[in-house]
Amino acid sequence: MNQPEFNITENEPHPIANIPDKLPVLALRDVVVFPYMIYPVLLGRESSLKAATVAIERDKLVFLTAQRNPAIEEPTIDDIYREGTVAKIIQIMKLPNGLMKILVSGVVQGFIKTYIGYDPFIEAEVTVNLPKEEISPEIEALMRHSSQLFAEYINLSRNVPAEILAAYEAIKEPQRKLYFIAANINQVVASKQKILQYRLLKDQYFEIAKLLTSELDVLRIEKDIDTKLHESIQKSQRKFLIQEQIRIMQDELGSEEIVTPELMKLKQQIKDAKMPRDVNEKAMEEFNKLKKTMPQSPEFGVSRNYLDWMVSVPWNKRTKDDLNVKHVQNILDEDHFGLEKPKERILEHIAVLNLVKEMKGQILCFVGPPGVGKTSLGKSIARALGRKFVRISLGGVRDEAEIRGHRRTYIGSMPGKIIQSMKRAGVINPVILMDEVDKMSMDFRGDPSSALLEVLDPEQNVTFNDHYLDVDYDLSHVMFITTANVRYQIPLPLQDRMEIIELPGYLEYDKREIAKRHIIPKQLSEHGLNNDMVKLPDSAIIKVIRQYTREAGVRNLEREIASICRKVAKDIVLLKQKNGRRTEQKSINVDEKKIEGYLGVPKFRSRSASIERKIGSVIGLAWTSVGGEILNVDVTIMNGHEKLTLTGQLGDVMKESAQAALSYIRSNAKRLGVPANFYQKKEIHIHLPEGAIPKDGPSAGVTLAMAIISAASNRPARNDVAMTGEITLRGNVLAIGGLNEKLLAAQRGGIKTVLIPKENEKDLTEIQSKVKEGLKIVSIEQIADALPWLFGTKKK
Repeated sequence: MNQPEFNITENEPHPIANIPDKLPVLALRDVVVFPYMIYPVLLGRESSLKAATVAIERDKLVFLTAQRNPAIEEPTIDDIYREGTVAKIIQIMKLPNGLMKILVSGVVQGFIKTYIGYDPFIEAEVTVNLPKEEISPEIEALMRHSSQLFAEYINLSRNVPAEILAAYEAIKEPQRKLYFIAANINQVVASKQKILQYRLLKDQYFEIAKLLTSELDVLRIEKDIDTKLHESIQKSQRKFLIQEQIRIMQDELGSEEIVTPELMKLKQQIKDAKMPRDVNEKAMEEFNKLKKTMPQSPEFGVSRNYLDWMVSVPWNKRTKDDLNVKHVQNILDEDHFGLEKPKERILEHIAVLNLVKEMKGQILCFVGPPGVGKTSLGKSIARALGRKFVRISLGGVRDEAEIRGHRRTYIGSMPGKIIQSMKRAGVINPVILMDEVDKMSMDFRGDPSSALLEVLDPEQNVTFNDHYLDVDYDLSHVMFITTANVRYQIPLPLQDRMEIIELPGYLEYDKREIAKRHIIPKQLSEHGLNNDMVKLPDSAIIKVIRQYTREAGVRNLEREIASICRKVAKDIVLLKQKNGRRTEQKSINVDEKKIEGYLGVPKFRSRSASIERKIGSVIGLAWTSVGGEILNVDVTIMNGHEKLTLTGQLGDVMKESAQAALSYIRSNAKRLGVPANFYQKKEIHIHLPEGAIPKDGPSAGVTLAMAIISAASNRPARNDVAMTGEITLRGNVLAIGGLNEKLLAAQRGGIKTVLIPKENEKDLTEIQSKVKEGLKIVSIEQIADALPWLFGTKKK
């Protein structure tokens, strides 16, 4: 619809007195027609066309009102407003496409009293709101206020021409002024419709003032935004012109001095970084290129980002090492209980630094089950040496660029994790802990473990080259520490570059001391408790360790103790709220009985150390990434086809061990006390319980052989004897790994006698006496050597 025009030259008699009792109703989609205004209206609905035709045939009068929802195609009486304007059709034009365009002139404000007809168009009885001639002082004040607001609105609005204000000022009557403003402000139909809902002129002026005020607030904000945007553009253009003038003058004078403060600051940062000579030349070359690059060019941002990285990476700043051996030992002992071997290695390193002041090759790898303190030990080493500590998580890393960085040709490229860590540290000699080095993988983007070969090689990391910086960076002052759960998952070339230190699982005694010294004080503090409020005796700690956790580390133990603290805190708060806060606080003694009340039924039961014998059931020892475990092997022999069935989710290596054990027993049946035809027309079924857990490895060979012998000879085996060892077809028992963890598992499981390969006998000297305490460790060379200990058929 076009802009409405004001009807000020109406020479015909005013038709208010001639308004008939009933009028056709035209529902308009997106416009509100006001009295004294002329509007063009396009009609397309069948009902609207018929209503306009009837009105023209009668007296050209029609009632115009707005739709509540413009999306409705055929509105009913519930879809239109009852307030509107009685208008006169002053011109009609039929279009070729069947539509009709009419020109209407608003006559007077009207209200639908009753609806008379609905078909083929809506017809209603209308009452009109006749204007009053007298003007009160209040109306005069409202009219002046609205005029001021309307004048300001026209000055701010881009959509209303300035000539509108001249036309407005020529109007004298209050009603005409009101409707002129309403027709020319930019507001939604619902807001404009409110003006026609009021009968009193005073209320209508209040509503128009409200609309003008709201619209002016929006226009002022828009103007403020436009002003700021214009100033920003002008400032940017002015800066560009000045820079261009400076560049032209420098070219004319042949001057190389930089006058831009931003670039002067960057040049000073390059100078203060004290880079090596070749690196400084590279940085200055990039800087000179940056000077001649337009700031709007994409290359400007790339070069600037590169130089920011060059000046933010440390080149010669370092921290002073604390070389007091006694001080370092005190800090390590304060943070960690046990872990004697890694502590001793750190103290040796400190001692050497006291003598030579600089030593390369300090790359350590802590290998052990989860929760034994590998990561926290790295933090303690950094604290003991007085160095900055940075941790890099390598778990799930499969892109070589995450280690060596991306080349600058790529959008969004950045240095790798090594250079990023050096920037975070801010010094050239931090302690960098590379966590979970055994969890890296590879794909089509490269092998990150291969990229680490240069980082962790003392002979190569002096000239480590990151793809992004593209200069040699010296990593020889960094103390690298890596951690892993499984040693064999670390690539062999990477193992060769590191000094691997095994961190075994904790003994029951160790866990108890760690709980008392570290875990309990930490959890009490985190839960708002103290030693006076809670007492946790050793017997309760041992109960939690034995019956609620089964792990090599102490993470689950910490969770269980945290659960106890939460429940104790709840009891204390409930007691305070019940008895009042002035009640003297009594200490809560968490004994073994309360442990079960807090933590529920024990999750694990202690293995009985009785000598009960079972046929075809033998206990083995297994190594897992979380420590050692007890491994039960059950064998049964039944009638059927001659075949070997293996269940329990066994790996290929373990299946081959079972076949080797069966072949050896069949070929040496008489010497082993087994019937020669025990396998004929028999099916042998070997099962390892906990079938949901995958099992593999050759170390269960001797256990599988003993279980088959027990079932074949119908001899029960003792269940307080456990064994481990790989076997051959000649009956030899070969060495195995993870002996320390397996002995720990035997001790936790209540095993009394452990059979190990003869070749592992030398490893017993490096195992703590507390691990061997309570165990009778027997070394065997042949499968037959295990028979007396398991069946007791020969003199021990």
